[in-house]
Amino acid sequence: MRIGELARCTGVSERSLRYYEQEGLLSARRTPGGHREYTEAAVDRVRRIQELYAAGLCSSKIAKLLPCMRDSDGRPTLTADECLVSELTRERARIDRMIRDLQRSRALLDTVIEAASGR
Repeated sequence: MRIGELARCTGVSERSLRYYEQEGLLSARRTPGGHREYTEAAVDRVRRIQELYAAGLCSSKIAKLLPCMRDSDGRPTLTADECLVSELTRERARIDRMIRDLQRSRALLDTVIEAASGR
């Protein structure tokens, strides 16, 4: 499939797809005319990339992680090693801290909203 079709299938801009390729997160075959062609598996790959970005990982960490994941189910492959597990454990702890901070912020807002509402 061409870049426009991949963009429509995934809801990701063509510019982002080109960036993913530049960062080594996504690959495309080039036609003789220089157009990018992606396999059907690229749809799952782009969705996985989006999920990892949403979790707060940067492109360099995603690039290290992707070869250790299967695109369709996200489970680790045999190339996942202790170093990767350690890094992912740190990322999970960072996300847990962010969740706790957001929960405290929400509780504070709830208190202010309640007080301002006169309840």
